[in-house]
Amino acid sequence: MNPKENYLHEFFRIFFANKQWVKRVFLIFALIALVLPLMLKQSFDITAQVIVQSKKLSQGDATTSLNQENATFIPPSLADMETESNILRSPALIRQTISTLRDQGEYTPSPGILNKWVSEPLKMYITQPLREYVVNPLRDGLGLEVDPVRDTVLDTLTDEAIENLKIETLPGSNVISIVYSFGDPAQGTRFVAQLLQNYLSSRQDLQSIELPQTFYEQKKAQYQTRLDGLEGTRLGLLENIGSSDPKEEITFRLNAINTEEQALNLYQDRLLQSQRWLDYLKTSLAAANSSRFNDYTFPFTFTTTVDNIAFEDREIKQLGEQLTSQVSRYMNDLAIFQPSSEPMLLAREQIVRTRQQFLKVVNNRIQERTTDLAVVSSVINQKVERIAAFKERIHQLQETQSKLRQMDTEINALHAAFSTYAQRFAEASTARSLDNDLSNARVLSPPFEPTAAAFPKPMLIIVFGMFSGLLLAIALVYVREFFDHRFKHPAQITQQLDVPVLLVINEQSPDQVNPHRNWSLPSLVHWVRN
Repeated sequence: MNPKENYLHEFFRIFFANKQWVKRVFLIFALIALVLPLMLKQSFDITAQVIVQSKKLSQGDATTSLNQENATFIPPSLADMETESNILRSPALIRQTISTLRDQGEYTPSPGILNKWVSEPLKMYITQPLREYVVNPLRDGLGLEVDPVRDTVLDTLTDEAIENLKIETLPGSNVISIVYSFGDPAQGTRFVAQLLQNYLSSRQDLQSIELPQTFYEQKKAQYQTRLDGLEGTRLGLLENIGSSDPKEEITFRLNAINTEEQALNLYQDRLLQSQRWLDYLKTSLAAANSSRFNDYTFPFTFTTTVDNIAFEDREIKQLGEQLTSQVSRYMNDLAIFQPSSEPMLLAREQIVRTRQQFLKVVNNRIQERTTDLAVVSSVINQKVERIAAFKERIHQLQETQSKLRQMDTEINALHAAFSTYAQRFAEASTARSLDNDLSNARVLSPPFEPTAAAFPKPMLIIVFGMFSGLLLAIALVYVREFFDHRFKHPAQITQQLDVPVLLVINEQSPDQVNPHRNWSLPSLVHWVRN
């Protein structure tokens, strides 16, 4: 190729040299682009949106009612959004939706591309008898498994709906977009609305267990019977122990035991002290009985101290002082009189009587202390028995309290189980299937009937069809020029044969003028031919 060749000149030379081919191919494609929007089946896009709200989870145990006070909210994850999308696009849900609308007579789509020559009733009347009376007997005779007779029309409609249904999660959000392409906007809108309703109902069925009312009433009667039995057993335990509140009585008994033990400790100290003093007094009395008559001292004053106040025994004090005075006077007189004299004998006899009287009173005081010691011992024994009785009562109350705790645990568990069951029953009721508080999905944008078809787009098809026809026409003439080896201009002779060109004779025939009126059909035909 000559490097000085003008490519633009070459392009226009080939283009105008084959202008008839370009015009014909372009007009064919322009005609197809004009007719194609009229032949293509219209399709309307019905859109809707579903928002998956924050998930509500209980913060209590498994038996706690799920409410605003004990719940927490977490955003849905990508896995949650994918699960919601899978529920929406599930074939079973779509099949159920189409079946419901067909039963209501609100879904009668026109035949699709695979079924445009066979209507729905004709297809059902042909395929089902053929399968029932020809295919199945043949398979039965060959020992093969017989195919069940199915509604093939419903299967076909389901497959077409799955192909025309586009469900995806909007990026970076918790919103699911639904786009359904269908030829009839009214039927498509009803399909999407029924699909959303079935979707919410299906989610509700997945979240809770829906049971009949009779089963709930049976469970309620069993709960009441069991609760009456437990409450009766609890009341019997309280009646047997004779207490209305064992815990409070145990506290009272423990306080009584504490008080009694403190008093018991005081009495035991008093008993020990009195026992020791009593032994000392008996020893001192025995020594006083065997001593001489002029031994007037006694090693105990019988003084009792109460609250740091000393109380003396006046009789003992008086007798002691009297005996001391008599012994002192006798000893003083003994230095003057003879021991055998009558005054001394009288004084000695008087000392003996006073001394015996003193010892008698001391003996009485010892007996009093012995009696008081016996009383203290009896009081100690009584308090020990009382404390033992308190402890025995506390033991009985603790056993009863343990049984009552078990009964309370069973009663609380029964209450919680029935409360959970009642909550689940309420959640699963049909009345709350669409506005349940636990449902975290809502219809953000309900479907509406579109007014303009989404496909085909006439202007877009015409523009792209004409542009494509022009490009294809140019490509065809270039291919035709590539395989045409004839000489088109003098430069080719010099280039290919290496001989000089001496003379070039141009064609002198003038261009034919279009004799027809502009923008008329004959004028267009003449333009295409020439």
